[in-house]
Amino acid sequence: MLVDQRHVPRKILRAKAMVVLDGAAPAPGRTLDICPTGLSVTLGHMVPAGAVGTVSFEMFIDGKPQIITCRSKVTYCIFSGDDVKVGFQFINPDQAATAAITKFMR
Repeated sequence: MLVDQRHVPRKILRAKAMVVLDGAAPAPGRTLDICPTGLSVTLGHMVPAGAVGTVSFEMFIDGKPQIITCRSKVTYCIFSGDDVKVGFQFINPDQAATAAITKFMR
């Protein structure tokens, strides 16, 4: 049996995302869930663990859409059906992004 090794509560977030890894072309994806330290995204192709880049996604805060952009590091990449599930860990998110994510998590 597999055991979830995540130690931080996560919240479902279904939104469009854009992933731009350093040295690679932009790749569209969809968010799956988020926590204060990172999020998971489905993409159409594998990416190497440890890769660094920028992840942008939309969240609704107080009923208003807000675009969040964070430097992030790939922590895992696994096949999931027809897509690939990629885990990202935020790297020093700015204060506005941190505040928006914290508010969304409540």
